Amino acid sequence: MSRLHLTFACGDYDRTRALAEETIRPDGIDLTYLRLPVEETFFRMMRHHEFEVAELSLSSYVVSLSAENPPFVALPVFTSRMFRHGSLYCHADAGISAPEDLRGKIVGTPEYQLTACVWMRGILGDRHGVPFDSVTYVTGGQETAGRIEKASLRLPESVRISRIPDDRTLSAMLAEGEIDALCTPRVPSPFAAGDPRVRRVFTDVVGSEKEYYAATGIFPIMHVVVIRRDVYDRHPWVAQSLYKALLAAKEEAYANLYDTSALRFMLPWLTPQLEEARAFLGRDYWSYGLEGNHETLATFLRYHHEQGLSGRLWKPEELFAPESTESAVI
Repeated sequence: MSRLHLTFACGDYDRTRALAEETIRPDGIDLTYLRLPVEETFFRMMRHHEFEVAELSLSSYVVSLSAENPPFVALPVFTSRMFRHGSLYCHADAGISAPEDLRGKIVGTPEYQLTACVWMRGILGDRHGVPFDSVTYVTGGQETAGRIEKASLRLPESVRISRIPDDRTLSAMLAEGEIDALCTPRVPSPFAAGDPRVRRVFTDVVGSEKEYYAATGIFPIMHVVVIRRDVYDRHPWVAQSLYKALLAAKEEAYANLYDTSALRFMLPWLTPQLEEARAFLGRDYWSYGLEGNHETLATFLRYHHEQGLSGRLWKPEELFAPESTESAVI
């Protein structure tokens, strides 16, 4: 019998590489794996629904659920997780010596609905006394002028937000002091170049993130894997098949990461750093599935709703294909 052919657009990750290299194959499926930058994947999937399966921003996915006919269904596969305290930058002369000083400031963000920024706005509100509507937001291209929101948003009036001029970039405006701060998933070019005018808001990033995890138990989820709704409606079995394969690929990546015969990545202390992460976060620190991630997802969904990005408060159970949240046992 012929196998179902699907195209999967995703980043180049250790946890999905076995699918890209076809050493692990989903039951009944032939995958064409497209290694694409996340911004390109998200834009093409949200705007044109180009791929049958794709990595997608968690925030963009939740935004898509408000459509009259939601175009995607997600799997509880989290291709990206990341603490985001290091994603806040400020101009050195903006009068920001602590996160609390962001109140009343002008904060840039490439798009308001970016998952990393939803998390940081929520964390600032919950833990640092900076409600999301206590700052003024500007959006636009970080390094290249002209970026737009990939999803249509209907924000409450309490959100003060505007676009920067079409010929300007957020990185340049931050370096020149035209905005006070920038929340972004990618390191802005002035900071990467060592420009003394730009620094991080959280000066001890790792210490702040460990303190956050110790207090909350949350390792933030950034991306999920989605199936285009028309594919899922015709072939609901693909949800379980893809989930099983992606889970097996992640387990293989765990094992490879702990291979001490030769370092898999160019990090001199990779092995002790991995052991430290396991001791602090737990052995399955990059867990998939609903169980064990319920509180993390519920916290994000609360932030998403509070910040005006979703019209109602979704429950974690409502996000995923039912076939991917339970399995047979013997």
